[in-house]
Amino acid sequence: MHAMMNAHAYTRAADLLPLMTQRILVLDGAMGTMIQRYKLGEADFRAERFAGHPKDLKGNNDLLVLTRPDVITEIHEQYLAAGSDIIETNTFGATSIAQEDYAMPELAYEMNVAAARLAKAACERFSTPEKPRFAAGALGPTPRTASISPDVNDPGARNVDFEQLRAAYLEQARGLLDGGCDLFLVETIFDTLNAKAALFALDELMEETGERLPVIISGTVTDASGRVLSGQTVSAFWHSVRHAHPIAVGLNCALGASLMRPFLEELAQAAGDTPISCYPNAGLPNPMSDTGFDETPEITGRLVGEFAQRGLLNIAGGCCGTTPEHVAEIARQVGRYQPRPNALFSTLLAEAEAEA
Repeated sequence: MHAMMNAHAYTRAADLLPLMTQRILVLDGAMGTMIQRYKLGEADFRAERFAGHPKDLKGNNDLLVLTRPDVITEIHEQYLAAGSDIIETNTFGATSIAQEDYAMPELAYEMNVAAARLAKAACERFSTPEKPRFAAGALGPTPRTASISPDVNDPGARNVDFEQLRAAYLEQARGLLDGGCDLFLVETIFDTLNAKAALFALDELMEETGERLPVIISGTVTDASGRVLSGQTVSAFWHSVRHAHPIAVGLNCALGASLMRPFLEELAQAAGDTPISCYPNAGLPNPMSDTGFDETPEITGRLVGEFAQRGLLNIAGGCCGTTPEHVAEIARQVGRYQPRPNALFSTLLAEAEAEA
């Protein structure tokens, strides 16, 4: 991966870095939680186009960008209205590898183009000179892991390899780029080898096209051990991906904010000048709640606000169980504090001004 470009070198979202020096940016919240609110049935996922598809499609949320784009657009707009600066494309599982579960691998590129167009169009409707909005092309981890055997009796077995992941991520990233996304978000990383395949594919695509977009990298700590599923501590995770020169690195999903804090602090210390992002779940799972998770918007907002108060954040949002109400409260809380200071942006912006 080449050295990080300065603020003028990005072909899209060139004003994102300067904005990150001014305030903590707000990411959106959960897509799946919001889709559940619509109580969609099998017919919504199939529409007319896939009426005769041989497998059940309910639950294939990525497909909704083709069959119910109105729902996905409405969700994007709710998060933008709540104050999100950055919204994610509905592409968490839109790789050919993940879509094999629904016998739809050939639709991966089309899904990503459509998802990016929906997110970008929503951003354009809400953007103002004072508050531009950005569409992040989301690349999820896939349901397979290159580092861990799927067979307890055969530790050396693998159901995916680096090359398969690279090819799948390259196809996904190409669709997101062609659809108009402003930056890439490699998220919910439970296996750093999977993430490396995604980062390799992104670099390959940007070398090929000449378009260099900002990249955010976000891992997920699976339990109180403070490690990702493939065994790395968050510090080791950072040192495994730092070559990608992301504009931010962070944690999301798995643990709620109250349990995530020590690991976020460890990452912030290890990452030095690199900005930090965080979008936790709304606490722990709770099937009795409306969202399926424990925390109300007020609780999540307060906890994320405490991260901001401690000087840990540059980007904040929500993951599973969070809603526009959670994001609005997060935005209100983090808006009271300055972003985590870092010399990196100051250097980049000074270089850009010198070149202007």
